[in-house]
Amino acid sequence: MDAPPASSAFLTAEWRHLLMFNFPVERETLEPLAPAGTVVDTYRGVAYVSLVGFLFRKTKVLGIPVLFNQSFEEVNLRFYVRRFDGETWRRGVVFIKEIVPSWLISQSARFFYNENYVTCRMRHHIDEAHDRRTLEYGWEFDGTWHELTATSTEPPQTISPGSLEEFITHHEWGYTRQRDGSTLEYHVTHPHWTVSPACDWRLRCDARTLYGDPFAAALAKPATSAFMLSGSKVAVYPGKVIHPQS
Repeated sequence: MDAPPASSAFLTAEWRHLLMFNFPVERETLEPLAPAGTVVDTYRGVAYVSLVGFLFRKTKVLGIPVLFNQSFEEVNLRFYVRRFDGETWRRGVVFIKEIVPSWLISQSARFFYNENYVTCRMRHHIDEAHDRRTLEYGWEFDGTWHELTATSTEPPQTISPGSLEEFITHHEWGYTRQRDGSTLEYHVTHPHWTVSPACDWRLRCDARTLYGDPFAAALAKPATSAFMLSGSKVAVYPGKVIHPQS
């Protein structure tokens, strides 16, 4: 499918300095959260959730810079789904919870997409000294600071076709359950990214308070993988409501 013109995008921005922690999870945990018309996607039979921290930069809505909120952090927990459109399978992302430091961004995302955004104080640290890069994202929730951080000593690499990295990073669609039970499908475009494997990664997070018991168990175990991506420009397009047949 050809990408739509950027001029028709609802939101344009840059996603930079992405840090992704990936955890296997029981498929049955995710199935109740999959929006109508989608099915939980797996990699070699394993379902995953990813905890992702990154920076929004140069954010515009309908081509207009977002006042006082062009640059900010986001941390989200997400999983992966597929939807058959009658001809092909579309691979997409479902967000469990998205954390940002701006009330305006949270409310706008809830209004336009019904995404589960929450507003928290946030901070980040980026250290790119010599051949070593460290990323850290922190957020304050329920009076406690939470943190994900990792280091990479390897240069960015092309993502191998069929790899876990490709499964995690290459999705062109977002899906959100709407209040009436229908599904909003929206297109997200960006170039193929390069990836740097991470080492010395660490997660400090009260996952039970943030995400509930099923995800607390998954996030309490070591991540299967962690990696960094430099990121790129992205475009998010207006959504289309889907009413799957019962």
